[in-house]
Amino acid sequence: MEVIEAILTRRSIRRYTEEPIGEEEMEQLIKAGMAAPSAHNEQPWHFIVIRDRALLEEIPKIHPYAQMLREAAAALAVCGDLEREKNKGLGYWILDCSAAAENILLAAHALGLGACWLGFHPRPERKDALRKLLKLPANVEPLCVIALGHPAEGKGPADRFKADRIHYNVW
Repeated sequence: MEVIEAILTRRSIRRYTEEPIGEEEMEQLIKAGMAAPSAHNEQPWHFIVIRDRALLEEIPKIHPYAQMLREAAAALAVCGDLEREKNKGLGYWILDCSAAAENILLAAHALGLGACWLGFHPRPERKDALRKLLKLPANVEPLCVIALGHPAEGKGPADRFKADRIHYNVW
């Protein structure tokens, strides 16, 4: 699948088959995430592969829109290590980890997998509960969890192009 095609046809998939995701596929997803750009090349990301059914059942209790995790083959928690930030407190980790998460979503689509981004940052109650559940160290902030599985639903491309949102040189 070409890059532009992957970008324009990727959709959030919330229904999955029972087919597992292989180790090689998971490694490809994580490599794609780690290939993202980052401020000052800090690469602040950490990824938690979640395959434990008990955890996949528990996360929807924290996040009301995470119910698809109950069917998902796996999930990836994308987290940022605040100790890697050179410019403390500016939040570049959020941008960096978001780029990594988008790479994972596109890679999943290219591999024929379904994926859905579940935001935990910036909601303190969600972040704190996920931090506790996944036993994250104090210096690591959860950004999102990406639900993953083989799609049990198909969605066509969504045309989100809006010419009125394009400005040239100035507003």
